[in-house]
Amino acid sequence: MSSLLESLTVYIGMALASISQPTDIVFAGDAMQHSAQIDAARRNDGTYDYSECFNAVKDYVSDANYAVVNLETPLGGKPYSGYPCFCAPDSYAVALKDAGFDMFLTANNHTLDRRDRGLCRTIATLDSLEVDHIGTYYNDSCRSHIIPLIKDINGYKVGFLNYTYGTNGIQPGKDVKVDYIDTVLIGNDIAATRSAGAEIIVVAPHWGDEYKLLPNTSQKQLADFLVDRGVDIIMGGHPHVIQPMELNIDSTDTLKRSLVVYSLGNFISNMKTRDTRGGAMVKVTLKRNIEGKAYVADASYRLVFTLPASGGNNYRLINACDTIKDTGRQWEYHRTQFVKSAEAIFDRYNVNVSLDMYR
Repeated sequence: MSSLLESLTVYIGMALASISQPTDIVFAGDAMQHSAQIDAARRNDGTYDYSECFNAVKDYVSDANYAVVNLETPLGGKPYSGYPCFCAPDSYAVALKDAGFDMFLTANNHTLDRRDRGLCRTIATLDSLEVDHIGTYYNDSCRSHIIPLIKDINGYKVGFLNYTYGTNGIQPGKDVKVDYIDTVLIGNDIAATRSAGAEIIVVAPHWGDEYKLLPNTSQKQLADFLVDRGVDIIMGGHPHVIQPMELNIDSTDTLKRSLVVYSLGNFISNMKTRDTRGGAMVKVTLKRNIEGKAYVADASYRLVFTLPASGGNNYRLINACDTIKDTGRQWEYHRTQFVKSAEAIFDRYNVNVSLDMYR
């Protein structure tokens, strides 16, 4: 009987593996909205048009089975504003959705820039767009109905969690809920997500030191905490610059893996220093072994670079490894400097995560 059960288990696993195709999830970094970006999107009729911002990455995002971006601005309604207290037009989120993003992370240090009202309006707007979102909630009751959040992505049950180190000193009101980094809360959420059936767990922490190209001690400690509790993918943001990526593979069990991306950097922004002009997008491939167990099979990255508005064009992303031919030599210089710096970090510190050779 035991032998029969074992054979049946293997057979079922082989069947699952055969019908479950590899699945890709794409992650993008901090989607910012500075005042200059809002001004560039404004049209004469009072609307805001972001339609051209993401054209160069739209295929990469849309071709994935699921795509996640950090929305680092409230959608709080007029008046719109940039740094230090952000508030973007709703059409910005529409453009991100149209680019192919399925989930918006909302737990970050700017989520309360328009206080409780802005947080609630952001949730309502994302709900109206019928996109997934996680990290902030109307209240504890709403959170309890959302968490655990498990998505069926092409047959893989993937759980998502999102936390922030803080909200720039602004405290939430008595009702609204922001998921702050708290190891007790996180540990309980991970356990609940796994118990609810998640095969893969993704945690997206908003953490670290701004403008630092290497993770600090607290990031490493929290990453170790998450990995020890079985988190499969850790996808970090906040520093506004890239930081190293590690796909750690257990030497005794090669299917026991954890991906740690300390910071994706900026997705799109008006930041102007060498390392803040762009960021990384990461594609994670999930597969099943012969027994049907899901695991992180591979991870790769692409670099993106933000071209500022000029000549009637809006701010727009480009693949950072592509030569700039149409906007002047100064941007080509900034692009090459950004790529050189980012690749120096990745070449030295990345583990089992390489450049996506899309060309």
